Amino acid sequence: MFGIDSSELLVIVIIAVIVIGPKDLPRALYKVGQIVGKAQGMARHFRTGIDAMVREVELEELEKKWAAQNKRIMDEHPPEPMPANEVLPAPAEDKPAFVAQSAPVDDKPAFVVESAPATSAPAPAVPAPEGPSYLAGPAAQPPKGDAAA
Repeated sequence: MFGIDSSELLVIVIIAVIVIGPKDLPRALYKVGQIVGKAQGMARHFRTGIDAMVREVELEELEKKWAAQNKRIMDEHPPEPMPANEVLPAPAEDKPAFVAQSAPVDDKPAFVVESAPATSAPAPAVPAPEGPSYLAGPAAQPPKGDAAA
């Protein structure tokens, strides 16, 4: 990345161990890593900004080129003017000419499924159970008196 060979990196590591010391070396390497990461992020942000500006300039150049080609083509082939006094003929039928004849339409679409006929008598109402729905039956009453003991 920076053009550092392995022998140069070894010399840098030995000097770092001597100057910083083995106790503080991990903390120093952590800080160096943070600084390098921030520098890479700033470089990436700068590069994307430059790329966006280049793309905008290229788009503007293409738009100018396309506009010039469009103008040249329109000058070579001018549109034919329509006479203002010419009246279009009326259609012969009630339907417009662009409407095609369609197949006969059934009352029901083919994909509709008929349901079973409804019964005329409503279903009998089921009384709602008393008490909470998680109980199976009526709660059993504990026996009263000395028999409970």
